[in-house]
Amino acid sequence: MGGLGGYITIIIMVTILLLGFMIILSFIPIGLWISALAAGVKVGIVDLIGMRLRRVSPVKIVNPLIKAEKAGLNVKVSQLEAHYLAGGNVDRVVNALIAAERANIPLLFERAAAIDLAGRNVLEAVQMSVNPKVIETPIVAAVAKDGIEVRAKARVTVRANIDRLVGGAGEETIIARVGEGIVTTVGSSETHKAVLENPDRISQTVLSKGLDAGTAFEILSIDIADVDVGRNIGAQLQTDQAEADKRIAQAKAEERRAMAVAKEQEMKASVQEMRAKVVEAEAEVPKAMAQAFINGNLGVMDYYNMQNIQSDTKMREGIAGVNKDKEAAVTSDNLKK
Repeated sequence: MGGLGGYITIIIMVTILLLGFMIILSFIPIGLWISALAAGVKVGIVDLIGMRLRRVSPVKIVNPLIKAEKAGLNVKVSQLEAHYLAGGNVDRVVNALIAAERANIPLLFERAAAIDLAGRNVLEAVQMSVNPKVIETPIVAAVAKDGIEVRAKARVTVRANIDRLVGGAGEETIIARVGEGIVTTVGSSETHKAVLENPDRISQTVLSKGLDAGTAFEILSIDIADVDVGRNIGAQLQTDQAEADKRIAQAKAEERRAMAVAKEQEMKASVQEMRAKVVEAEAEVPKAMAQAFINGNLGVMDYYNMQNIQSDTKMREGIAGVNKDKEAAVTSDNLKK
């Protein structure tokens, strides 16, 4: 029994030692320290423990440090740790430094770290400095002085400017400025044919404006990829103006017609009012005559004489109306002949 108890004790102690060793290995990356030591990078166990305590991933520091050492770069562990703690991409910065070193582009670690923290892809910027990028603008429509629309598309070859990456404008600004230059050049042309005959004029004008000022790029060339003729804007504007003038004239004519109708209605109302007054006055005549008979101012013979005069007047008016109709008929016949 005593031998069995000792055997169990030994197993427990070995298990405890293995667990402790595994815990130490999980906290201290021994394998990473061996890799750094084999690569000639001076990183001590204490440094690795310090990284753990500072919540810095040792892998993301030591591996880039090994690459920098092999590339001949003078980069310190403290610099990489500081950049990591600031939220930067250590591996991308080291790769950018290596690429810049191979391409003979002067780039310090502090500059690369600042570019990376500014949100720019410093590795892509270094690659673009070596291999320029082509930016294609959308179709830009402009109108020449003769009123013809010209549609142009440009390809802009740019190279990253490392010194202006921090605070410099991006590709959108380049595209906007090139589009503005195209509109200005086409708009200042006398005819659209001049633009079609010499598209290089657009490139020359745009390049002479220094459009890359204040941007993170350097414009190497601007090539007009496509030029097409669009709509006749001048004719369309004239047509629209004529249509607008016609609508204005129609509106004014309608206004005059409405005023004439209103005036006619007003005149009709006045005539009806006058007729009503006449009828009212005529209705007063029998009353006046009756009163005259009562007062003795009008006799029976006077009344008959007045009736005869009215009848004679109506007969004369009827005869005159018939004669007028005959004269009008004769005149119409003469005109027909």
